[in-house]
Amino acid sequence: MIAIIDYDAGNLKSVEKALNSLGEETLITRDREEILRADKVVLPGVGAFGDAMDQLRQFGLVDVIREVADGGTPFLGICLGLQLLFESSEESPGVEGLGICKGRILRIPDQEGLKIPHMGWNSLHFDHPGRLFAGIPEEAYVYFVHSYYLNAADPEIVTASTQYSVKIHASVEQGNVFACQFHPEKSSQVGLAILQNFISL
Repeated sequence: MIAIIDYDAGNLKSVEKALNSLGEETLITRDREEILRADKVVLPGVGAFGDAMDQLRQFGLVDVIREVADGGTPFLGICLGLQLLFESSEESPGVEGLGICKGRILRIPDQEGLKIPHMGWNSLHFDHPGRLFAGIPEEAYVYFVHSYYLNAADPEIVTASTQYSVKIHASVEQGNVFACQFHPEKSSQVGLAILQNFISL
């Protein structure tokens, strides 16, 4: 059973649909016990960093997420779900993130000819071997929608990056905690293969 954390932050159904298409049983929930009982946990999300942290606090999910991360259950953050795992974001000054991973979320710098938000397909460069990318070819294309990007404090946790105005840390792996800035559930067969790798952990 994969628990998908519900904190009113969008894209839950598309993640559920993708996991179901791979034969996985899923449960959209914000119930502490259900989350802690799950074999794996996913934190999706679209929207603003500060609003999302408010929602996680309101629903009593901050400590639950930290407990899952500390307990060794495979955990996957997607898009905003990646950003929330880190310490802070320029989008919401003064708001603390979950702090499970070290690093900051920064605004993508303006560059002539590039639109922000970054919406579209970009290729991945594999900085370090990552279990999510087993069997995935270098330069595979995945789908991004974001205006802010991760600058991880420890480059060793960065498994994949992409270039859009600046080098963007696109995926991280820290023990049992995995996260993608891109949307695997919207990234066609490559995305499904990434989700299958997560399922197979």
